[in-house]
Formats: sequence, structure tokens, C-alpha cells
Amino acid sequence: MQMRVVFSLLMDNTPGVLSRIAGLFTRRGYNIESITAGVTADPRYTRMTVVSNGDDDVLEQIEKQIRKLEDVKDIKRLPEDRSVYRELMMVKIRANAGQRESVHAVVQIFRASIVDVGKSSLTILLTGDQNKLDALLKLLEEYEILELARTGITGLSRGAEDVRYLP
Repeated sequence: MQMRVVFSLLMDNTPGVLSRIAGLFTRRGYNIESITAGVTADPRYTRMTVVSNGDDDVLEQIEKQIRKLEDVKDIKRLPEDRSVYRELMMVKIRANAGQRESVHAVVQIFRASIVDVGKSSLTILLTGDQNKLDALLKLLEEYEILELARTGITGLSRGAEDVRYLP
């Protein structure tokens, strides 16, 4: 049975670390649904969130192969019920002056922001879970989407019990 899993990786902040993770997936033929990475509060380390899918055996193999990489200090699965996930989306739509008020009403419902206004376009910024982002896109279908950018999921486990402290 295919499952979707969110992995949180803590690794050394070294050149090429993202490339090594992506290369591992490529060599093994595993799918990356989304991948995000950024430096942590300690600049020596990077936190990466990788979303993948597969059956139990494939997901277990992915975890084992990642754990073997020298740069990886910790890997854990982030179950949906014990984690917080967010994604950022920017969407630029065609909207003339007469349409802006109705777009603004939709934006307010989602607690999104209009971050750029052009003569014939608006750029909207929204963060939330994938369902929230998809719901906004559904409501914006009546407008022409000029550009769309999504970051992919980033996440952390809830609470402080599962935190890995590194020297």
C-alpha cells in the first residue's frame, strides 16, 4: 500500500548536502514529492524536510539509506497527528481594478496577503497546510493564474520531547 511520509533530517551545513540527498533518491529510483532545506538556529546544521511516498519497504529503505550518509545527524518521521506542517505559496493572478475588491475579500478569508499590485495583476502570499493552499487556488480559478510558486512542506514535531540536541 502506497503511503506518504514526511521525513525531518538534521545534517551538517556543508556544501553539496542537498545534492547528496537528491542524488540518493535519484540513484535508488525513489520519488521526492517535495524537499525544503534551511539553516537552523545553529549555523553548523541544516534542517531538511523531505516528503516521499511508497510502500512500507520502500520508505524503510529510504530512511536507512539517508541515515547512512555521513552528513546526516538525525532523521525522523513526522506523523501528521504529532507534527506541524506548513507550506508557502505565492500566486500572481490577472486582475483589473474592478476585480481587486472581490479578490481582496477572498484573500482576507484565508488570512493571506497581497504582496504586490500591478496595473493588471495581484500577487498573493499564503502559508498553511496543503489543503488550505489548494482551497485558495480553487477559489482563484475564475482568474487567470499568471505565475505560481510553492515551497513544498516544511515541518517539525510537536512539543519538546523529540528534540535532538547536538554538541
